[in-house]
Amino acid sequence: MNDAPYASTLEAAVSGARRRHVDLLGVRVPYWVYGPEDAADTIVAFHGFRGDHHGLEPVAAFLPGVRVIMPDLPGFGETPPMPDRAHDLDAYAAFAAEFVRAVAPGAVVLGHSFGSIVVSAAIAAGLDAPRLILVNPIGAPALSGPRGILTRLAVFYYWLGAKLPARVGTWLLRNGLIVRVMSLAMVKSRDAAMRRFVHDQHDRYFSGFSDRDVLREAFVASVSHDVGEFAPAIRMPTLLVAADRDDITPIEAERALRDALPAARLVEVAGVGHLIHYEKPAEAASAIRSFLA
Repeated sequence: MNDAPYASTLEAAVSGARRRHVDLLGVRVPYWVYGPEDAADTIVAFHGFRGDHHGLEPVAAFLPGVRVIMPDLPGFGETPPMPDRAHDLDAYAAFAAEFVRAVAPGAVVLGHSFGSIVVSAAIAAGLDAPRLILVNPIGAPALSGPRGILTRLAVFYYWLGAKLPARVGTWLLRNGLIVRVMSLAMVKSRDAAMRRFVHDQHDRYFSGFSDRDVLREAFVASVSHDVGEFAPAIRMPTLLVAADRDDITPIEAERALRDALPAARLVEVAGVGHLIHYEKPAEAASAIRSFLA
C-alpha cells in the first residue's frame, strides 16, 4: 500500500473500513464498508476474477461521502466456497443478488471485470438496482479480444492446473512467477511506483482462491460469458468506465455495448488497460460521482 502514488488517500479509506459478515447460501460472507453510514449514496461493489475486495479499495478511497460495500466472492479472499454447487455464472449471480438484498437493498451496483458479468447476470435474473456501474466491463467474448491468444493460453493454464495431481496443480496456479507475468501483461503505467504497487497487490491477493476446482469453474464462467448477453435486461441507467488500451475488451466493443444498452453512458479512460481500479482510480471515481449526481 505504501508504494501506491495515492498511498495517503488509500490508507485513510482502509483504516476507516468496518468489517462485517452475513450468512448467505450456506456461507458466512465477510464484507467491508467504506465511507459514512448516513451517506446519500450506497454502492455495492463486486471484484474481478482471482482478486478480492482489496482490488476495488482504491476506487472506494476516491469516493468520499459515498458508502461503498464490498464482499469477497465465494471461493476468493476470505469467503469460503458455496457448498454443494458448481461455481458457475448462475451461482455467482445468485450470490450477488442475495448479497445486495440482504445487506443494502436498493443500492447502486458496481462490477469490475468478471464482476461486471456477475452483476449483469444477476440483474437479468431479477435483481433490482436503481443504477449500474461497470468498470472494465467484459463487453465482448474474451477469446475475441485484442490478446485472444493470451486468453487461449490462460484456458490451457487453468485446464492444466485442474488436471495435474492436486499438489502440483495448486502449486502451478499459485506460482509467483506466473502471477508476475500476468501482472506485467496487464499493467500499462510506466511509473515505477505505480508498477511496484500493482505487482505487490497481485502478489498479495491474486492467489487467495480457496482451491483449484473453484478457480477453474470461475475462470470458465469468466471466459464463457460477457455483459452483452444480458444487455436486453439492463434497463436502468448504466455507467461504463472503459479503458482505451484494454487487452481483454477493445474500446470499440465497449462503444458497441454502450449502444446496445438503452440508458448507458460510456467514459473512456486513456492510457490504461484492464487495471483502471489500480492505475486510474481517481478518474474512475470522478466518473462515478458525476453519474450519481
